[in-house]
Amino acid sequence: MKFEPSPNAFTIPVRVYYEDTDAGGVVYYANYLKFFERCRTEWMRFAGHDQSQLATDAGIGFVARKANCEYLKPARLDDLLTVGLEVEKLTRVRVVFRQRVRRGDTELVTGTVEIACVEMATMKPAPIPDFLYSKLEALK
Repeated sequence: MKFEPSPNAFTIPVRVYYEDTDAGGVVYYANYLKFFERCRTEWMRFAGHDQSQLATDAGIGFVARKANCEYLKPARLDDLLTVGLEVEKLTRVRVVFRQRVRRGDTELVTGTVEIACVEMATMKPAPIPDFLYSKLEALK
């Protein structure tokens, strides 16, 4: 599932800490999903919105609906990684992000994560507010 980032991609640096690794000294596979989440959260903050503000002001939140990862090469303790995202598909309620982890030019992990917008009080699907939808569209 290799992909080349578009000019609209968003990236963050992530350092691998001891707590991220398994007994073999490599990043534990499930922690890549945490790295993906950090990237989406930081993108949201960069776009001018944080998760708690959206929950309080707009009454919405985002929940993971589906995730798929392909592990190509391991990351190790103290590696400096680049975690990125792009929007692959956008509807009024769901977003599919293409995400990746690289060490330098070496692609380590690729994946897709589908998130759904929900009303926090009921946890039922809710439309993504226009102010946020337009920012997500710009990532396509």
